[in-house]
This record gives sequence, structure tokens and C-alpha cells, in this order.
Amino acid sequence: MEKGFFVTGTDTGVGKTIIAAALISILRRLSLKVCGMKPIETGCIRDKNTLVPSDGTFLRTFADMSEDIEFVTPCCFENPLAPFAASQIEGRQVDFEKIWQAYTSLKTNCDVVVIEGIGGLLVPITNDYYVLDLAKNFGLPVIITAKPGLGTLNHTMLTVRYGLKEGLVMAGVIINYSYPPENTPAEDTNARIIRRICPIPLIGTFPHLDKIDRGLIEEAALQQLDIDIIKRYL
Repeated sequence: MEKGFFVTGTDTGVGKTIIAAALISILRRLSLKVCGMKPIETGCIRDKNTLVPSDGTFLRTFADMSEDIEFVTPCCFENPLAPFAASQIEGRQVDFEKIWQAYTSLKTNCDVVVIEGIGGLLVPITNDYYVLDLAKNFGLPVIITAKPGLGTLNHTMLTVRYGLKEGLVMAGVIINYSYPPENTPAEDTNARIIRRICPIPLIGTFPHLDKIDRGLIEEAALQQLDIDIIKRYL
């Protein structure tokens, strides 16, 4: 098995980038050289003739990578849509060859690669190729980022069961407070229920951060995530 993790979500906007950064923090604490990768990013900012991937740039900076951003995010689209929809509007396809070349280069220079996916497992990349297929092709253990509130039991179990059915190695679930706690009954009970009914472990619950800060991310990762579960796949 390849060394690293593929971070997916139960939905869009659940905070996969922060969880990818948290994993990078833990792996670096284990004295591993870590690379971050966001192979496809939509909603990129246009700077003259260049598309700048904000998530990819964040992961590159957070992992202290010297590689050019093209290795972190080989495929950029301007429209904030699923890759298949963005590619249709912008008239160009996802360059898979460029993705695999970038990944090969990264894993050659790093001990582990943390890859952030796009949305959830069934986000379409082409008309017959999904994020699920991308995760399969990378061959990395999958970590699911889930929201803390109402609906996450259904979304999480659907993602877990479908991933297992399709043969993915599902390493665990991380509940992420990408928004401030609302102190609802769902938030109070979801972690406990997931621990009881989910066939893969709950790695932890990541707290809401008032600001995106390296020190805060590192501290929360080390305090709130189960490092022993992560070490099983190294």
C-alpha cells in the first residue's frame, strides 16, 4: 500500500483542507517528511493568465514544501463547481497524466503524501470517473471528514459503507467543526453514535478554530486526534 492518506468529505464545505493540514501536523511530529497535494481544485482565483489554487497553496505552505505549486495542484479550474461541470464550462479536460506525474514526483521526495480530494466520493470528475475512482487509483487509506451537526450520521454511514463496498481502505472518520458549535442535541450525540454504529473508527473530533493558524491546528491535531489509529497505516 502507498504511504499517506486520501482525505474525502461527506459533503462540500466540511473542512477537508484543515483536516489535511492536521494530518500533516501529526505525520511531521512522527518525524516523517510529508507532502500535501490537492490534485484538482475548482474555484481558483485568477491572477492574469494564471489560476491560483487557494487550498493547494495552503497545503504547500503548511507542509513547508519546496516543490512548485504545479506539483501540489496540477489541475486548476476557475468555476467553483464539480470538476466535470467546471471542465465542461471551461472547455478543457482534467489532465490525469499531469496528476500522476506530479504524484510520482512527490512520493519520490517525501515519506508520505496527504491528498485532499474534491467534495465527496461521488463528485464527478468526468462523465464516468468519480472522486471514488481517483481515490482507488491513488491507493491510499481514506479518511472521511464529517460535519458535526444534524444529518451527519446518514452522510457518514453512506460514505463509509459505499467506500468499503467499492474496496477502498477506510482508515477512519474525523468530525470537524468547520463552523462554531451550536450546542444542538445532534452535536452532543453524533460522535458517540458514530463510535457505536460505524464499521471504521472515529479518529477524533476536531474543534472550531477562531483563526486559521499553524500553531492552533497543530495543537488541536495532537490533542484531539487518535495518533495510534493513524500510525496503523504507516
